[in-house]
Amino acid sequence: MLTILSVPKPFKGHIATIQSNAIRSWLALRPQPQVILFADEEGTAEVAQELGVQHVPAVRRNEYGTPLLDGVIQEGRRMSRNEILCYTNGDIVLTSAFGRAVDTVSQKLQKFLAVSKRINIDIREPIVFRTDWESHLFSDVRARGVLASKAYIDSFVFSRSCYQEIPAFAVGRPWFDHWFIKSARDFGIPIVELTSVAPLIHQNHDYSHIDGGLDGYWRSEETRRNLELYGQIVHDYTLEDATHELQGDGLIVKKETPRTPFSIREALWQLLVVKTFPVRKRLGLRRRQTDRLTPGS
Repeated sequence: MLTILSVPKPFKGHIATIQSNAIRSWLALRPQPQVILFADEEGTAEVAQELGVQHVPAVRRNEYGTPLLDGVIQEGRRMSRNEILCYTNGDIVLTSAFGRAVDTVSQKLQKFLAVSKRINIDIREPIVFRTDWESHLFSDVRARGVLASKAYIDSFVFSRSCYQEIPAFAVGRPWFDHWFIKSARDFGIPIVELTSVAPLIHQNHDYSHIDGGLDGYWRSEETRRNLELYGQIVHDYTLEDATHELQGDGLIVKKETPRTPFSIREALWQLLVVKTFPVRKRLGLRRRQTDRLTPGS
């Protein structure tokens, strides 16, 4: 079974809707996971009580009041009733395919990190969790969803024995997600990508919960500190660096992973593809669309 750890944002407005959608989707997994919500942001206690999940209001924070990842994972490990932990952002909808994928990986590997690409989609209303809710959601995803870059990582499933030491990253700021990949590579832990069988569903939102909005998200002192703790250049470790892939037939196959840093690969993309687009367009060439994905494709 699985224990899901998360640090929600304040339950206000649209954020409240998508976080409630996410948590309800986690509880719809079978077998039902243990869910623990950390920190005491507005509305968290009430939602935890309403949905019957555990709530840990006291969590270590930095001087800006932002919860710190090391305390969350350490306390989550202590409270967990299960051998598999999942840290996930509070806007991520998890489906039964995700649950089956995690079960398959955990049966085959003693130690692992499992990650997946996300599909971005605008969801403005509460999801109705009736029997066929996933088929309705996937229909919407096929129509409007956009596959995100491999630089965006929102859920981390790992064996309880992994990540015994975690830096004091500020939650909800960049670079701790890439550290999960870097640390697994450093310790030789298999990193299994689930995208082909179980992509994540990310509900789009704004950044009004952060001082300075999106600009503050990328340029704050907390972000700078996270990058320092991460200890790499930006985007150096991404989903490109997964070592294995779970296939639809249940096999886990080894991947050939590039070690050219993502930042360099992105720079080459900009130089060789994006900046040459006007010329290629005049020559009648077109970039093939590859930014959509549906589960199982």
